[in-house]
Amino acid sequence: MAELTFSHLRKAYAATVASDDVSFEVRSGEVFGLLGPNGAGKSTLIRMLMDIIAPDAGEILLDGHRLGPKDRDRIGYLPEERGLYRKEKVIDVLIYFGMLKGLVRAAARQRALAWLDRVDLAAMAERRVDQMSKGQQQKVQIAGTLLHDPSILVMDEPFSGLDPMNTVLVRDLLQERSRAGCIVVLSTHQMPLVEALCDRVAMIHQGRLVLYGPLEEIRRQDGEASVLVEADGEIPTLDIAARSERQGPRVRIFLKPGAGPRDLMERMLRHGVPLQHFEVVRTPLEEIFVRTVRRLDAAPAERGALAGARS
Repeated sequence: MAELTFSHLRKAYAATVASDDVSFEVRSGEVFGLLGPNGAGKSTLIRMLMDIIAPDAGEILLDGHRLGPKDRDRIGYLPEERGLYRKEKVIDVLIYFGMLKGLVRAAARQRALAWLDRVDLAAMAERRVDQMSKGQQQKVQIAGTLLHDPSILVMDEPFSGLDPMNTVLVRDLLQERSRAGCIVVLSTHQMPLVEALCDRVAMIHQGRLVLYGPLEEIRRQDGEASVLVEADGEIPTLDIAARSERQGPRVRIFLKPGAGPRDLMERMLRHGVPLQHFEVVRTPLEEIFVRTVRRLDAAPAERGALAGARS
């Protein structure tokens, strides 16, 4: 199993520390989520990985050795910004991308046509890039990223501009690459897609690693236990409820630490509450994300204590 290791990376721009002693690893066969609010330092980590900028300290390793130029040739990188030549034909742009990665022209053309077919753009091969929609251009970029069969895949907001059908298409491609043993790093603000795709995640905030580990472990340790309840009549205030919020005809009850859904059910039955619906809620990653950022912004001194390297 291949492993990409970010080891004690630090990068500062004048007085701004963009990466502050960040360490984590990404394993082949998993989709790894790199998360954080805007300006958190995610792009700096990706740029160090791509050798666009050099770290002030620390290193990036692949299977224990320092990542070098030949290793970077194995990386497929989709930047968040558009990187297409707008006045050129789609097929010519993809051939150029393939040749940049070492493919001869004939092989690059063959793969370009195959990938255009794969992303439902075969009929667009001879069309100019600027004649395509934003979503179509995004799929061309994704095809170009996968053209040379990379063993490391770094995708920065790959779902930008895609409709639901094409979102599913790209999601399936990422899962396919992961199952094939590729190292997949996904950076996105779309938390439902992170939950659907990612095995493990790292969250960066103000240059520091603040959450890291398997998604389910993060949800278990940093989430809030809650239950969605609907009843005929009023729901009484219970001693194990931390707070509640109405969601349409139902009420989401957040439980105090140490209390579980079974305790809530027992108390409701004891009070004779005529339940119509009782559903244990898996804490959405978005809630954990927002609560973590707010907590760190409110108490910056606690930031280091929250990092807790989990693997």
